[in-house]
Parts: sequence; C-alpha cells; structure tokens
Amino acid sequence: MNFSRIFVLARNVFWEVVRDRILYLIGLYALILAAAIRILPDIAAATEDKIFLDFGIGVMSVLGLIVAVFIGTGLVNKEIEKRTVLVLIAKPISRSEFITGKHLGLSAVLAVLIASMTIIYLGFLEFSKIPYPPSSLLIASLFLVLQLSLVTALAITLGVFTSSVLATLLTFGIYFMGNITKDLLQLGRLSENPSIEQITQGLYLVLPDLSRLDLKNQAVYGTSALPQIMTLLDNAGYGLLYTVLLLAIAILVFSRREF
Repeated sequence: MNFSRIFVLARNVFWEVVRDRILYLIGLYALILAAAIRILPDIAAATEDKIFLDFGIGVMSVLGLIVAVFIGTGLVNKEIEKRTVLVLIAKPISRSEFITGKHLGLSAVLAVLIASMTIIYLGFLEFSKIPYPPSSLLIASLFLVLQLSLVTALAITLGVFTSSVLATLLTFGIYFMGNITKDLLQLGRLSENPSIEQITQGLYLVLPDLSRLDLKNQAVYGTSALPQIMTLLDNAGYGLLYTVLLLAIAILVFSRREF
C-alpha cells in the first residue's frame, strides 16, 4: 500500500467534496445557533444555558451525520456509475488504496466541518456569557469526529455492497441501532426469553456500539462527568479498530467486484 497515492486520492476527495459546497453547512450551523439563542430564553428561561449547550453539540452531530451518510454511501458508487473507476484502477492504484483514500478524504472533510462548528459554538457561548466546560466540549467534539469516521467507513462498506439509496437507509438504521445496543442487550435480559436474548446478544456483538463515542451528555455537565482517561482511550481504540475492520470488509468486497 503506497501512502503517497492514498494521500493524493484523499486530497482529491477532500477538494471534490468541498467544491460541492458542503462547507455551507458551517454557515447554516451558525444561523441555527443564532436563532436558538434568541428563542430559548422565551421558552425555557430557567434552563436555557444547559439546553443551548446540549442543542449546539446535538445539531453539530446531526449535520455531520448527514454528510457522512449521504456522501459516504455514494463515494464508490458514483465512480462505478460514471465508469471513472475503470480509469482509476487502471492506473497504479490498488483497490485497497482506492477505498482507504476515499475514507480518509471524507473523514478530513468531517474533521474540518466539526472543528469549524466547534469554534463557532464556543464563540456563541463566550458571546452569550454561558458558562461551559471547555475541555469536556473539545473532547466530545474529538470523539464526534471518531464516531463520524466510523459511520463513514460503514457508509462506504454498505455502498460497495449495494445501491446508494439502500446503503443510505441501512447506514441510518445501523447508526440508530448502534446508539442503543446496550439498551437492546438489557431489553433481551429483561424479556427472560432465551430466543430474544440470543438475538439481542448477537446484535450487540455485530453492531458498532456508537454510544461509546457519544459524549454529548457528559460534555454538558463538565469534566467530572466524563469517563476516566483509560476508558476514553479504550473507547477511542474501539472506534478506530471497528473503522479499520469495516474498511477491510469494504476492500475485500470491492476487490472481488467486476467492472
């Protein structure tokens, strides 16, 4: 695997996505926060600070998810439909480099997107004099990037398997189930039904546990609410390992496809 070729491909993906005006979402995010900070005092005067803290990072997560899913599922399929994949793989670019470059390029876009929105978010908090835990919010934003990188790998993998539309639906479905895998496991235990318990255990083992990379609630309540440093490192390692596993599956399937 040639890292210079991966870098060139990732850079091309980055600028291609940027040219699609995806960074306009940063302006949209700023408008949403501006509207929220004007409306919240009228509907939740007593708890507006906590609501705004939660709302700001929640909207950031939703916008990042939309980009990861809708663009990620089409990254490979678009090249196949336009037949440009034939040109790319005819060059000295392996299929593993192709998939890895696509993922890194979109992940870089998401990192820039989240970093920009985090700066705007912190700016609103400072301007409005809302007390906030800066280190907790920054850690939550970093873990959001890791989560979206994993979702991107999932979207690319499903996009290699099937059409963009079906891959989009499946990615959203797995995302939502991945955030409640622990609840599904607990539900299976409470059911006291061996069949249901086996199904929920199977889902827990197969689906990504995205709740491990979701620190939105902890960020609102400060550093004391965050997991211990070893737990954070363990969760980050889990996210990276799952991302690599998904990319390995995508490379394996893509290598077997005929064009």
